Amino acid sequence: MSLNDDPRRYEHLSRIRLEDPEAVARAAATRRRHPGLKHDAQNFIVAADHPARGALSVGTRPMAMADRRDLLDRLQIALANPAVDGILASPDIMDDLLLLGALEGKLVFGSMNRGGLAGLVNEFDDRFTGHTAAALEALGADGGKMLTRICLGDPDTVATLEATAKAIDSLAERKLIAMVEPFLSVRDAHGKVRNDLRADAVIKSVGIAEGLGSTSAYTWMKLPVVAEMERVMASTTMPTVLLGGDPDGSPDEVFASWQAALALPGVRGLTVGRTLLYPHDGDVAGAVATAASLLNNSGPVPAIVEPATAERPSSNRIPVKVSE
Repeated sequence: MSLNDDPRRYEHLSRIRLEDPEAVARAAATRRRHPGLKHDAQNFIVAADHPARGALSVGTRPMAMADRRDLLDRLQIALANPAVDGILASPDIMDDLLLLGALEGKLVFGSMNRGGLAGLVNEFDDRFTGHTAAALEALGADGGKMLTRICLGDPDTVATLEATAKAIDSLAERKLIAMVEPFLSVRDAHGKVRNDLRADAVIKSVGIAEGLGSTSAYTWMKLPVVAEMERVMASTTMPTVLLGGDPDGSPDEVFASWQAALALPGVRGLTVGRTLLYPHDGDVAGAVATAASLLNNSGPVPAIVEPATAERPSSNRIPVKVSE
């Protein structure tokens, strides 16, 4: 696979959806499943559920993820790397990838709550508008992911927490993983939702999130890489994957921070999207290969050279932005 500019390259997906919509279910039913999770193997999952929440930007490009054909090209490049274990996607993208046969032997996680649209006046009322546990079971998926932003000053938070708890229970009844992505969040002076990435705030969000639902047997955490990550990982016994966010730092800084966090007890891998799908230099395969080299501390981080025109940040703070 490579990036392609043929506008008709995915026209067959529209035709299938029009003439044979049951093809999605058939593709899911006949798909070869992932061989299974092992404690001594960290997992690498590519995330592609941002557009369903109206979050199309990457760095300084406000509409980077708007072209679905381009996104599917990038996802297929990433998934073609055998070190990539799976996908986290909203239903529309998941269905496209099933029809393309891109999920053979992969872990599959569905995105469950996409109702808290970026910039929405009631963004914290993050309703479950995507995959349901029943739909994920029917797809042969491995689990579902839920964004769980906790704003102590917003009354909508309690509804999101209640819905998250119910989703965790519904997944657990089906022996499916609940991948919970918690943040303590606030609205800034301009009304924009900001996630608090201080270690104490992340630890508090973990304590709240891992207590949701009537069982935690199938619960995972999906956490940002922050300063004092050792303290964060000491706050949970849940299997934990690291999210990438929309990083501010250089590629070398980002990969170095992931490598350090992946070495900590309890960290079971990466669940990353925009950082790898839209790298500064445009080399999706290279960015994915570099990230894959970090799993299980398999070696040093290869140097990533940015284009000369790329804008580099002046600070050395942990390279995870405040957006999901």
